[in-house]
Amino acid sequence: MLKQLGRLERTRNIIILGFAVLMAVSLVIFYAPGRSATNVNPAASTEVVAKVGSDHITVADLMLVRESFRQRFGGQIPLSQLGGNRSFLESLIAKHVVRQEAERLGLGASDAEVAEKIRKQFTDASGVFVGNDRYKESVTPRYGSVEKFENELRDEIAQEKLRAFVTASINVSDDEVQQEYKRKQTVFDVNYVTLSAEKLSEKIQPTDADLRSYYDSHKTDLRYLEPQRKVRYLFIDQEKAASKLKISDQELQAEYDRLDPQFKQAGVKAQQILLKVARKDLDPQVEEKAKELIKKLRGPDGRGTEQAFAEAARGNSEDPATAANGGFLPGVIKKNPNKPHGLYDRLVDMQPGDISDIPIRYAGNWYILRRGDAVPKTFAEAKPELLVSLRNRRSYSEALKVATKAYSRLKETKDIQKVAQELAADANMAPAEMVRETPYIRPGDDVKDIGTNQQFEEAVGQLNNPNDVAEPTGIKGGFAIPILVDKKEPRIPDFEEVRTKIADIIKKQRAKDELEQKAKDLLASVPNADALKAAGEKAGFEADNRNFNIGSSLGNLPASAALDDAIFGMKTGELHKTPIKVGDDWVLVGVVKRTDADMTEFVKRRDEVRQRMLSERQSQVFEDYISGVQQRMKREGKIKIYDDVLASIEEEEEPAAAPGLPPGLKFPTK
Repeated sequence: MLKQLGRLERTRNIIILGFAVLMAVSLVIFYAPGRSATNVNPAASTEVVAKVGSDHITVADLMLVRESFRQRFGGQIPLSQLGGNRSFLESLIAKHVVRQEAERLGLGASDAEVAEKIRKQFTDASGVFVGNDRYKESVTPRYGSVEKFENELRDEIAQEKLRAFVTASINVSDDEVQQEYKRKQTVFDVNYVTLSAEKLSEKIQPTDADLRSYYDSHKTDLRYLEPQRKVRYLFIDQEKAASKLKISDQELQAEYDRLDPQFKQAGVKAQQILLKVARKDLDPQVEEKAKELIKKLRGPDGRGTEQAFAEAARGNSEDPATAANGGFLPGVIKKNPNKPHGLYDRLVDMQPGDISDIPIRYAGNWYILRRGDAVPKTFAEAKPELLVSLRNRRSYSEALKVATKAYSRLKETKDIQKVAQELAADANMAPAEMVRETPYIRPGDDVKDIGTNQQFEEAVGQLNNPNDVAEPTGIKGGFAIPILVDKKEPRIPDFEEVRTKIADIIKKQRAKDELEQKAKDLLASVPNADALKAAGEKAGFEADNRNFNIGSSLGNLPASAALDDAIFGMKTGELHKTPIKVGDDWVLVGVVKRTDADMTEFVKRRDEVRQRMLSERQSQVFEDYISGVQQRMKREGKIKIYDDVLASIEEEEEPAAAPGLPPGLKFPTK
């Protein structure tokens, strides 16, 4: 399923996300290595958040998808950047739409088709099905159960059949293939200037009369619909509170001794044989060679000797770096929590001496893997990670202890300066750096030193009277204990309160209105492509020189079909006669040098180009088709999102002051 949809590389539609998510759910969430007991419980809620035909999507389903992405990205990317709960829900809806449409057209997967795919996928070196017991042993650790795996396989088959049906008539002509090759292989040396409204707005200065006029005519638009609150808060810096903590080698040794044996391993030794597939038509032949090698190397117990595997690697592996060394991979292999399904992850779950029972297809080639012995991680090697983890856990506890004491004293005294003086030594901070104050803020505001923080907003939102105190709340770098200074009810703000905001609105609007004319004026002053960059810099706009290929992006600009067509149509020395709109910006471009495609290579690459074009075209047609089906189902009332339920599910934020563990180490909680 993912292999098929991986071809949709240049599209950003909901279908890709849906199928990627569902695979992530089955592979990461149910059986992600080292998953904490505090993670989302898949059976936490059966409340329905959406319906697709007769199918129900529950809150639990949505939480599993969200958790899968949290696991996959390791907290490095806020889930809000991926679209949050609504985006994850849309991906689930798309998955159900594809399956139901396949069934409507009689293209669902039959039991026989599922069985046939299983038999082909799970064969031994002689091409015979490995048997039900071996099949279950292979599937269960990764998918949780045979049923879950076969349901995924059933959806995959249905999706493939539907895609084949929808795109059966799609074709690419010889002329189109040749033209595409010319476009993609022609190289341009271009000068360009980007005129952005943001840059132009810096030069615009509205008058007081402009600001006042806008305020008078837009008071309703400027109205605050929610209360504003101004707070002071005590800040407890987690790092500073922990800096006085002393951790002895004896404590670290005790932590090391309590580790589960599997976490005292640096990794495992591994050998590989790589067999490359030079052409697609040679794939069955290469796979058969891999099966023959496995048959020779594996003993009755599924294991093989290090020496025999090394000799086979030297004589057969097509990876020069490892073949010369008996197939041994450099260093040790361990699971990467951010890439839970990499090629070598399966080695860690194998027994010493085990050789993969079937050839492994990865990145278009075939691999045979052998697991060697585990390599222990000594106390000295683990010590830096142990120190970081233990300090993180204790710093969190230490900071929380100080914050709790501060909360208690602030409720009693209502005097934030006094409490700061009292607890400065405990916090290892100066009183002045502990006391902070916000302006009048509303939910969603980007607060200095805090950012947009839902936990902080909720804490502050409970304060209604001056000197009300909120409980300690995790923010960036530590804890905040807010105390209310003042509250303003929903209202139309005074002019001075929104003066800066109005100025920004006017500047941006005028810049947007004037931008195209500015671009035309600048273009008219440039004699040729060579002079464009200098002219743009002189005018104060972003200007640069780049090598450019059709389909790529130019500097910080997004890829643009209009820009591609304009550049491809120009000769060396030409300047495009009109500004080009790219997103909200206007672009001036000139070709300093054009190097046309070498057509002597075209014959060798014709089939490759044709297949890529065909795949992209099929993907676009399939995307449009499924989008149309989804819109039809919405019109017919067959897709229903329960917005109240969706709104009740909190968007996940990265914890601001939670203790962290380095990758690969997990510590006992008792």
